[in-house]
Amino acid sequence: MEKNNEHLKREVGVLGLSANIVNIIIGSGIFVLPATIAALMGPASIIAYLFCGLLMALVMLCFAEAGSKVNNTGGPYTYIETAFGDYAGFIAGCFAVSSNLFADAAVSNALVNIIMGAYPVLEGTWFRLIFLTVLFWGLAFINVIGLKQGIGLVKLNTVLKLLPLSILIIFGLPNINFSNLTIETLPDLNTLGQASLILFFAFQGCETGIIVGGEVLNPKRTIPKAVLVSISTVLVVYVLLQTVGQGILGDSFQNYERAPLAETAKVVLGSFGFLLLTVGAVISMFGNMTGSILNSPRIFYALSRDNVFPIKVLSKIHKTYATPYIAILVYVSIGYTLTVFGSFKQAVIIATSSMLLLYLGVALSVIKLRQTQKPQTEEFKIPGGLTVPILSILIIFYFLSNLASNEIIGTIVVIIFLSILYVIIKYFKNKKSRH
Repeated sequence: MEKNNEHLKREVGVLGLSANIVNIIIGSGIFVLPATIAALMGPASIIAYLFCGLLMALVMLCFAEAGSKVNNTGGPYTYIETAFGDYAGFIAGCFAVSSNLFADAAVSNALVNIIMGAYPVLEGTWFRLIFLTVLFWGLAFINVIGLKQGIGLVKLNTVLKLLPLSILIIFGLPNINFSNLTIETLPDLNTLGQASLILFFAFQGCETGIIVGGEVLNPKRTIPKAVLVSISTVLVVYVLLQTVGQGILGDSFQNYERAPLAETAKVVLGSFGFLLLTVGAVISMFGNMTGSILNSPRIFYALSRDNVFPIKVLSKIHKTYATPYIAILVYVSIGYTLTVFGSFKQAVIIATSSMLLLYLGVALSVIKLRQTQKPQTEEFKIPGGLTVPILSILIIFYFLSNLASNEIIGTIVVIIFLSILYVIIKYFKNKKSRH
């Protein structure tokens, strides 16, 4: 299904979309995550990766099918809006935007903190302000002048991000002490659940990477292929990194919470290795930002396009560059303001739980769309009937059940607030249409 007022250029192929997804998923977390998982599960950490990778693959299959049925710009918001209407789309769109905005704020602040930590002479408000200004508005400029330029930068960042990780894997594997990987006792279900919950968030990002659906070549084939290629790539990289770190550092691996991969590289390659992985972390965070500012503004565009947000200017397309330039500039303005002035700890928690609800909405959308839309030629359909969507729904409820009570209450409060806001918007839209 494509909206008849979509005027964006379709220029993104399987490679570009796969790079876009991988770039979003492999963010700053992988540079600290392995020590956290090692502390929980020790040598059995690999089981958690495989378990969580399998669960995420099920959820992403739902994204693949929904993305082949509803292949215009907007990602999970568009799937949910198409399946369940404006109200569900409004809630999903707000959750998607807020999650990405707060994630951008966290990543960009972490990025500037790493640079100031490495070069204390740069410590100070002015450097932070100048750096964040150049970061946000530089990326805004690149993405306004064309999707091809934005995707080109994403591809470059994906290569640069994977390069230091690949070097660590290649030079680390021959140095593994296999006794450090011996699993003496299997983890209990509670421990596996805790580790998988952490890893679930580490695998997040596919939902952002496919927001550019309206700019994808042959989306019915490209989106499912790119989803499966990217999730497989991420799983292999994660498992190999955990294996190398655990295999080289053994029990001490869990002690390096700040930079476990950099410490592993230091053992394998000396001070050069430590520097390489530190630079890799900076590149990874920058790559995450390039991907987010490429993709996330398109949610604003889609909400406006569908008149879910009654702000039509957000769906304007640049006459020369064929990009949703107003949506990009508005998104960057909000993200920049939040990053410079905001404090986001509680908001990030709420945003994280809202992402789980987005995933739930997409899994439910697959079931609904099968009932309401006739299958089209070349459309991707998950084999096994409703098995995968139902398993995905059960998995998501399992993760939601692991949230703290304050996180659940906070999410409910946000939903109530957004519902009231939706009713108010709907009222004024109806009033305007009667005059």
